[in-house]
This record gives sequence, structure tokens and C-alpha cells, in this order.
Amino acid sequence: MSRRRELSDEEHALWSGFVRSIKPLRTLRESNKVLPVVEKPAARPVKAANPRLDTVPPEKPRPLATLDRRLKQRVARGREPIDARIDLHGMTQSEAHGRLLGFLQRAQADGARIVLVVTGKGESRQRGELAVERGVLKRQVPNWLGLPEFRSFVLAFEHAHVGHGGEGALYVRLRRSR
Repeated sequence: MSRRRELSDEEHALWSGFVRSIKPLRTLRESNKVLPVVEKPAARPVKAANPRLDTVPPEKPRPLATLDRRLKQRVARGREPIDARIDLHGMTQSEAHGRLLGFLQRAQADGARIVLVVTGKGESRQRGELAVERGVLKRQVPNWLGLPEFRSFVLAFEHAHVGHGGEGALYVRLRRSR
């Protein structure tokens, strides 16, 4: 037989953060059930050990689309032109971020539709039994393209064809300038 105990304030804050992050499978209207809300009585304010527990995580923006399969084929075969290219090899993350943002702004203003962003494949090294993957820009650029500051330029992106750099490059489809 198990005994129930009262949660500490820290445990309650952790549990509340977990509960807020859960999305229901059905809405209340669909199930026609009213779920009881369990609240802990107000206690003395306690400084949480982890300040992130007290904040509600921001809503994640919808992921960007991938290129249409036929458009990607046309670009890979050279039937659809790549309007502009940028090579980010050898840059730091902050340099690459700034240059990429400026490049996409200029390309969109010039009316470019498809651009090629070369990040490089990076190196993988074996360190003992663990494979350590490098290639910071290869991992970061797709994340950057989903950020709000890039959303006004980027419509979709996908890894390039082997002839254009494969996993070390991205085809980026730009939005039309307004």
C-alpha cells in the first residue's frame, strides 16, 4: 500500500510546468466532459530553484515547408535557375548569421526565387567510442531559417542535390518582396 504525501513547493512548480506543456488529445467539447481543476492552496511565495519552471514556454512557430518535389528536381537538373549563392565556409556563427540575413534581404529585393546557401558538411571525428560531429553551421542554418527575423524572406528550404553540395548546402525558396 502506498502513502501519498504533500508535494513540496518546488515539486509543485515542476509538476505545474509539466501539466501546462501537455496538449489534450481531444478538446473538452469533443469529449463533453468537464475535467476538474486541482489547485494547490496558496502558500508562502517560494523562489524556485529553476526560474524556467515559472514561465510559460512560448508557442513554437509552424515549421517551414519543404520544397515541392518537382521544383527541387528542376533546380537539381539545371532547368530552374539558382538566382544567387552564398558560401558560409570558415565563418563564425555570428558572422554567418549576419551575412545570411543580409544576403536573403538583398536576394529578395533583387527578385530572386531560389538561392543556394552553402554551409559545408563539417567533419565527424571519432573520439574513443563516441562520434563527435562538427559542422556547426550545417546544424544551425536550418534553425536560423525558422526564426522570426528570417520568416519574412524564407518560404521553404531543403538540402541540396549532391551536385550542388548535398548535405552541406540548402536550396532556399524566397518569398516575393512586397
